[in-house]
Amino acid sequence: MESHTYLDNIFICSHHIVSCNKLNIFYALNYFTTNPDKLIKAEEFVQKEIKHFVDSTLSEIVRDYNEASYLYPFWKNYPPKARGRKPRGDQFPWSEVGEKVLGAKLSRYFINQFQIRDIGLPSGSDYRFVISNEKIKEILDITDSLWIFIDIKSDGPNDNFPHVVLSPNQVSGSGNWNDTDAALTNNVIRACGERASHDFHCAMSPIYVEHEGTIIPSIHVVVKLSYIQLAKEDEGGGQPLDTIASVVIPNGILLTRAPNYLKDCKTLFYPGKDAKIKDVTKLRARVSFQILRALASWRVLEWQIH
Repeated sequence: MESHTYLDNIFICSHHIVSCNKLNIFYALNYFTTNPDKLIKAEEFVQKEIKHFVDSTLSEIVRDYNEASYLYPFWKNYPPKARGRKPRGDQFPWSEVGEKVLGAKLSRYFINQFQIRDIGLPSGSDYRFVISNEKIKEILDITDSLWIFIDIKSDGPNDNFPHVVLSPNQVSGSGNWNDTDAALTNNVIRACGERASHDFHCAMSPIYVEHEGTIIPSIHVVVKLSYIQLAKEDEGGGQPLDTIASVVIPNGILLTRAPNYLKDCKTLFYPGKDAKIKDVTKLRARVSFQILRALASWRVLEWQIH
């Protein structure tokens, strides 16, 4: 009779789990490729939750964001000193104000609405958690869970354009897993502009599977806060909040498998700010608000503040 050491048993158990997860990944990929409308409805569901969050806490968001302008002496030396497009030296280092104001509020909201798990994952957005409830199960049928990735970005008057700039870790791809001993990979997509194009290497998976078999599709959201600059004689100066935009980036299955948005919307992703970067796998890309709205109006929601 063959005997196994403790470490052997761990290896056998782990290999069995990985093999089962591979089967679940294939099942989930096939299921959502055949039923892309379920993923789309899940993304719309998350966007509705964020809309409810912003609508219900807008006054609090604006109050806390604008308060930062009055705290200037306390963070005057905060780096970096030059950010954004063609900085003129007249802007305060404002890149993290939106993240600090909005991040904790968003987390508290989701905790109050869903069962929350903070599963360890080394890549992805700063705000990422698994949410579960029966409403999600009604939408997806095969699972009651979604992995939410939320990025919070801030733009000033020199950078406020109808797009967001995304890194590979903020976009999910095709989700290829052909070997249980290898890492999951994604097909390279193209970021296509009018005068230039480059490869874009989506780094995130469209589907995750826990060891016990729970299937968890990923949902990627960008919340963009834009501010204006006021002169000292205008309302006391500062950089108050001007607009909020909540943007839902399509899951990689929707982008590359079905409905395969990138087949007809080739300029949904277009070249970003990293034309001279040496590591091409880290090149960023811009995502067009206009094309996202053409896919579905709810994919880009905006609130005008000032």
